[in-house]
Amino acid sequence: MTTARIGTDDPRMSRIVVHNGVVYISGQTDATAADIAGQTTNVLAKVDDLLSRAGTSKSNLLTASIWLKDINRDFLGMNGVWNEWVDPGNKPVRATVEAALARPQLLVEVQVTAATE
Repeated sequence: MTTARIGTDDPRMSRIVVHNGVVYISGQTDATAADIAGQTTNVLAKVDDLLSRAGTSKSNLLTASIWLKDINRDFLGMNGVWNEWVDPGNKPVRATVEAALARPQLLVEVQVTAATE
């Protein structure tokens, strides 16, 4: 049983944990874009970067958890970006829920797990 922790500069958490061939990433948010499409695009770019740092990619996704500040307003916009991003031949299981996020400007948070390549 092996565990590797990557991106441990945050005192609260690791950005990535790899355990027995499974990559877990911390929840990713973006406060730079003003709308759901921009935030989702930026968040998924962060997900790609973290998966790459762990030696894997979105083609190996297993699960995705998505939190939206306002699911009625933003579900379709987030899904449009997600559908363009996700590997259509390797879609993960996914849950999307509405939640109060950590800061008022955040509209979406995404956390995924993936198999290592």
